[in-house]
Amino acid sequence: MRYLTDRKRAVGKGASGSGTEHFWWMTMSSVALAFLVPVFIFTFGSAIGGTQEEVVAHFARPFPAILTGLVTLVGMRHFAKGAQVMLEDYTAGSLRKGLVIFVYSLSYMITAIVLYALGKMVFIDTAAQMLNQ
Repeated sequence: MRYLTDRKRAVGKGASGSGTEHFWWMTMSSVALAFLVPVFIFTFGSAIGGTQEEVVAHFARPFPAILTGLVTLVGMRHFAKGAQVMLEDYTAGSLRKGLVIFVYSLSYMITAIVLYALGKMVFIDTAAQMLNQ
């Protein structure tokens, strides 16, 4: 007869070791987004209604560009991990795998598009300043 403690019986069952890490990541990204998003809304809002040159000049400055990049990176990772949990809870089999791959691909694609647009705005503004000199 083997003696098993409650802990020994529980090992290998449940979240299989990744639940706490996932919960911690979602909590930290939620806190980060709670601070970043309001600042981003005010920063983004000040660019609304301007001409293309004004908007490019606005986002070519370091603070709006870095803030936009951070909100995009943290927000899309938060979206992907949250959507993964939802899909794992409510779908099964190959559909689950396909949807999780789609959600992660979508989040990486959106991140790449935003970072490319920010880089292009910085490059356009820098080139325009060099031509004006």
